[in-house]
Amino acid sequence: MHRSKPIDGELLKLKDEIQQYAVECGLEFDEVIFEVCDYQSINILAAQGGFPNRYPHWRFGMDYDQLSKGYTYGLQKIYEMVINSKPCYAYLFNANHFVDQKIVMAHVYGHADFFRNNYWFKGTNKNMMDVMANHGTKIRRYMDRYGQDKIENFIDKVLSLENLLDPNVLFESPEQDRRRREQIVQEKRELASDQDDERSKALKSYMNSKIDKSEAPATTDLDLEEKIDHQALNPSDLPTRDIMKFMLGYAPLEDWQADIIGILREEAYYFLPQRMTKIMNEGWASYWHSTIMTQRAVRASEIVDFADHHAGVMAMSRKQINPYKIGIELFRDIEYRWDTGRFGKEYQDCEDMTVKANWDKDTGLGKKKIFEIRKTHNDITFIDEFFTQEFCERQQLFTYNFNPRSGRYEIDGREFQAIKAKLLAQLTNFGVPVIEVESSNHANRGEILLRHIHQGVDLALTYAADTMKNIFALWKRPVNLVTTVEGKELFYQHDGIEFKPVA
Repeated sequence: MHRSKPIDGELLKLKDEIQQYAVECGLEFDEVIFEVCDYQSINILAAQGGFPNRYPHWRFGMDYDQLSKGYTYGLQKIYEMVINSKPCYAYLFNANHFVDQKIVMAHVYGHADFFRNNYWFKGTNKNMMDVMANHGTKIRRYMDRYGQDKIENFIDKVLSLENLLDPNVLFESPEQDRRRREQIVQEKRELASDQDDERSKALKSYMNSKIDKSEAPATTDLDLEEKIDHQALNPSDLPTRDIMKFMLGYAPLEDWQADIIGILREEAYYFLPQRMTKIMNEGWASYWHSTIMTQRAVRASEIVDFADHHAGVMAMSRKQINPYKIGIELFRDIEYRWDTGRFGKEYQDCEDMTVKANWDKDTGLGKKKIFEIRKTHNDITFIDEFFTQEFCERQQLFTYNFNPRSGRYEIDGREFQAIKAKLLAQLTNFGVPVIEVESSNHANRGEILLRHIHQGVDLALTYAADTMKNIFALWKRPVNLVTTVEGKELFYQHDGIEFKPVA
């Protein structure tokens, strides 16, 4: 289906050359396999998150259509894609100029180094190429058995929860995960001792959620509702931000539903580290493609083309931050500061602006520092610790707002703290609200109680209503929500029919 093929000839020689430069620069990475493909294939891959085989869903087709139109009308172009796997797969666009292929390969080796060494990626499954293909096969079987529309509608509901994740899960060891699963199983056994066998059968083990149950007999929502006593559910792992896992453990799900939730949850956590390190990851890869090209790989005849293409990637927009630009400039700034000793108490306490402007202790610690940072930080800690006022002023960063009168985005402020706060707000939980399951037996009626952890931005109630409706479809009981507006707690409920405030 995808017209991609392994690189050969000049591209293969170039790959060996760029790989050697990357090793000489100190990058450490797993094997990288490059393949080359046409624009249609690379758009298909991009629409599917970089994986050639995914489960069928309309959103992949929608993304492909947007990417294809963007390329056709000259609005965007995908130069490369790289997959966090072992070996690491990277796709090159066959219409790239030779200098572009150099840039892309150097960029890919930066990503490969980041995937291997950044701590947030340590727990990710490096065999996701095969796992994604298996997931696609299982979901196709369910579609054949139950109908494509029914499965796609259920996937739509679950995907509305894919942002409601707990980053701490990334650091769970296999032993911790095993103990957590055993705890859920034990709680269910204790619950079963007080109920008849028919009701206990409705409680599905999380450990079984990954088993292919496409041949299991179908059960109706009414059957499930009769089999479960929500009022008896009082799990010890509340509150929790991992709402999909909570549904797996305690919602009255059919076997195929539990399996699909398990599949989508596993894929959501695979992509989570990439979302948490977008600025760092792209900045690190851009830093190294710039370094390798300017210091080793670029020829005199390619300088102008390289500068032109690099500048295009680094262009800033008023509508949104460019992770390539912010990331590379921050890494360069950190390297400069640690090379000249512009850090620590002595530098911070210096009040002589002339001395500070000419500060140079010749410490030479820049490279060591940026390699250390790429190992331990994510975007939020990266920005919070290293986004300084000097950096902000030097990069001429501002906050922008849309002016409806002029129809343009215009400068709203130059205050450093406001700029940094706005940037951090956009990064915190990826700009989506932090929601916890606080209780599964609210008001002793077996209803879910969600709490919005307010972090300065009010909840968009329209989106909240849609998400609560989808949770109701899984839980089969009303879903309640507590949020804060202007310092006052407000309660809302979705009963499966309407979203309404509760006094």
